[in-house]
Amino acid sequence: MRFIMTIIWAILIGSALNYVLTSMAGDPFNLTQAIGFAVAVFIGILLFDGILSAQDKQTS
Repeated sequence: MRFIMTIIWAILIGSALNYVLTSMAGDPFNLTQAIGFAVAVFIGILLFDGILSAQDKQTS
């Protein structure tokens, strides 16, 4: 369940960030680019979680 919620939030926040940045630059909104950014953020969050979980298990 946490993976599903993480990808949903990554898509929502990534799309909002992409919309704001492209509108500031005067470019049209590109949903494919927003979803690609969201997938990259999702993978980064999973890696970050894995590193922190591994360090937490070592100290316990």
